[in-house]
Amino acid sequence: MGLPTLPDLTETTLSSERILDGKLVKVNADRVRLPDGGESYREYVLHPGAVVIAAFVDPDTIVLEHQYRYPVRRHFIELPAGKIDPGEPHAKTASRELLEETGYTARDWQHAATMHMGIGYSNEVIELHIARGLEFHGHRRDMGEFLEVFALPFHEAIEMVGDGRITDAKTSISLLWLERFKERWA
Repeated sequence: MGLPTLPDLTETTLSSERILDGKLVKVNADRVRLPDGGESYREYVLHPGAVVIAAFVDPDTIVLEHQYRYPVRRHFIELPAGKIDPGEPHAKTASRELLEETGYTARDWQHAATMHMGIGYSNEVIELHIARGLEFHGHRRDMGEFLEVFALPFHEAIEMVGDGRITDAKTSISLLWLERFKERWA
């Protein structure tokens, strides 16, 4: 059946002001022209982008991390992930972050999916990569980065999404994508 013909709903930037220039994120406030000719205001976060890695120790066992996330004052179970450095290809970021956080390198890599995490207020894009053929070399974490790495049967990670023990969006979406589209990557 497919999508119907969709109208052009593009909003055009009339002016843009940087209202926050942080180390990780920046915030812009823009005045825009709406599709009907009117004007409106858009405030949004500029993010450098990130990767999330589904690292498989074997076909049925995935690497996860336990860490404390200050903004929500909670501990989380997550897949390894990290932000893209300026000009860095996302595949290189995935390889770098996997080694830094978990101590693993991977022989085989596959890009799996692209996720836009908060399209109403941010331009953040997260790229899901699958890593196989792992070899442990010891982690190289950034100063001030504290996390615990462990491996778990993939089906248990899926159960953790279902029962609410995993609530991190990038991890939940990635795990459910991997489960749903296994024929594309397995």
